Amino acid sequence: MKVLTPRELPELFAALETPGAHMLAGGTDLLVRLRAAEREGRALPQALVRLDGVAVLRGIVREADGSLRLGAAATHAELLAHPLLRQELPELAAALCELGSPPIRNMGTLGGNICTASPAGDSLPPLMALGAEVELASLAGTRRMALSDFITGPGRTSLKPGEVLTAVIAPPARNFQVRHFEKVGRRGALAVAVVSLAALVRLERGRVAEARLAWGSVGPTVWRCPEAEAALMGQRLTLTALGRVGAIVRENVRPIDDIRASADYRRQVAGNLLLRLAVL
Repeated sequence: MKVLTPRELPELFAALETPGAHMLAGGTDLLVRLRAAEREGRALPQALVRLDGVAVLRGIVREADGSLRLGAAATHAELLAHPLLRQELPELAAALCELGSPPIRNMGTLGGNICTASPAGDSLPPLMALGAEVELASLAGTRRMALSDFITGPGRTSLKPGEVLTAVIAPPARNFQVRHFEKVGRRGALAVAVVSLAALVRLERGRVAEARLAWGSVGPTVWRCPEAEAALMGQRLTLTALGRVGAIVRENVRPIDDIRASADYRRQVAGNLLLRLAVL
């Protein structure tokens, strides 16, 4: 198996035209799958194209409209170490702090977490709540699309052959006073999410003027509940009000049973997580 190490985007696009080439970012998911394929005698990629050497895929840059451009090949640890991320996107920082272990955060990348398209991906609920976009590039040019449209199902995205996720564009939500992320797993650390919630709430005179609620690991993709968001409008964030909205969430969410949790447990937790917003 060849390993190609491009340094610029044109070199990267050329490398991806190598027959049987596969992109390699942090490798925290890919290398596990490759080891399993080797054990089972399945075909392996003929070439791996490393993304970590392409400088334009790393780092954080503030755009003219105030949004943050997060390089897709930036590792979780690099993002967490950047003051702009912690200051402007605290809900994403909270999610990345709970993603895996320190070695995983040192290797895994934001783009990899997105393109894996797991319903339990930790970065996805906060990015969806923020209304993030993805930037995609290929020899044909560059395009942007909403992250909510990019992920089409478990393990499925709108990435085209020869196309690379180059960046995530995240608009800061400075006018939202409540910005929260929480994950429930089967253990206290190094856990895959059983249910997660990212919440952005804008208050006016102590009452909800806008709410964005995004749950992970309760459906094929990150799930929003317009009925719950609408029910919060004009309410104070009291336990009573949040309890009523939690009941709406339980009525509308459609989780599944799997090896980590039952659908009934996920349904209950999805509603209960809203109660955390009363004590922030």
